[in-house]
Amino acid sequence: MSRLALPQRIALTLAATLFAGAALAQDQSLIDAARKEGAVTWYTTQIINQFARPAAEAFQKKYGVKVDYVRADSTEVALRIMNEAKAGRTIADVFDGTTVTPGLKKAGLVMQWIPESAKRFGPQYIDKDGYWVSTNIYVLTPAFNTELVKPGTEPRTWNDLLDPKWKGKMAWNANPSSSAGPGFVGLVLSELGEQKGMEYLRALSKQNVANLKVAARQVLDQVIAGEYQIALEIFNNHAVISAAQGAPSRWIPMNPALAVLGVLSITKEPPHPNAAKLLVDFLVSDEGQKLYRDADYMPVDPNVPPRDPSLRPDGKNFRAVFLTPEQIEDSMPKWASIYNEIFK
Repeated sequence: MSRLALPQRIALTLAATLFAGAALAQDQSLIDAARKEGAVTWYTTQIINQFARPAAEAFQKKYGVKVDYVRADSTEVALRIMNEAKAGRTIADVFDGTTVTPGLKKAGLVMQWIPESAKRFGPQYIDKDGYWVSTNIYVLTPAFNTELVKPGTEPRTWNDLLDPKWKGKMAWNANPSSSAGPGFVGLVLSELGEQKGMEYLRALSKQNVANLKVAARQVLDQVIAGEYQIALEIFNNHAVISAAQGAPSRWIPMNPALAVLGVLSITKEPPHPNAAKLLVDFLVSDEGQKLYRDADYMPVDPNVPPRDPSLRPDGKNFRAVFLTPEQIEDSMPKWASIYNEIFK
């Protein structure tokens, strides 16, 4: 090693130390400001008992900042924030969902801010314009009731779904959502193309799939209750969660699945801006990502794998088509139109 290497190493070490010290000071400044605000309001699509409450309690314990959370689906979250903005009284600080942010971003109701810690995830998990960061991955697949369908006899491919024995025994969410019939329409068209995709969808429509005006979680619940045998387009981790609680639930690794991102954003003018930033930073931190893992969700952090590794598509045995919130937002009107035409 040359003699010049030692001074260079000292300089680099000093620079790194100063940078780390500045980062720590900045973090403490944010923490202090958040504590002064005292609270943060989170509009969430996450299941309360499964994730939202434990995450809120962990954040409150660590920082002493109260979390007020409101549970709703993506459409309801977007509508509430829109209405609050029109009334000139924003209540939400932070919000999440799979398709909430794009419309609110277009309306100018989202803050442009991404925590530095999120950059370790990779560009596919961060909005290129800086309006959202992904916290977890949702993989949408079919699931079945293991008491009504003998394991090993369940449909394994899209063509299997066309078997007459499943006619009238399948259900899905009828809302304009990726976790619903329109999302399945989009998946089929992206995989098979327009002509073959439409041919398949028309064939599937003859199976009389039940259109339920409920969330995907509730579709699975109805299958577990025995009202239907198969749920289409549900979150595969929900089937694992239910099975762990003793329910007759099992998901099907049908290729390809649709994978969407659960993303987190801050409202444009939040009542508690510092507490909002601190909550987002917490949920994308190593500690926050482990909370997703412990709730049987799929974290985006590559260093925090899900407790059940089979849930995450490996690109080989289990393949998925990944779509961003913007891609879903742009395509949903077409998918919903085709769904309404063919399946309703």
